[in-house]
Amino acid sequence: MSERDDEEREFDLRWADGAAHKEPSARARMLAARWKENPPGPVPFRADPEHRGRSGRSSWVSTAVVLGCVAAVIVLLGYLNFRAPY
Repeated sequence: MSERDDEEREFDLRWADGAAHKEPSARARMLAARWKENPPGPVPFRADPEHRGRSGRSSWVSTAVVLGCVAAVIVLLGYLNFRAPY
């Protein structure tokens, strides 16, 4: 094939999407075969509250730590600007 043939060829996604048959992926075929004999059970959308992983800190402690860090950065920047020569 020459370069000119490649330039004239048009790859149209609508033509590809309109194909009569699409073969499923290997994973889809594997899962369909596995689930035919042993279908999966229902899975809840969200975990139960007692099963959620919670850290040792409560939410107000985390909020206080974040606000303390922000205040420390503001004070540090103010101190550095105060000492800067004009």
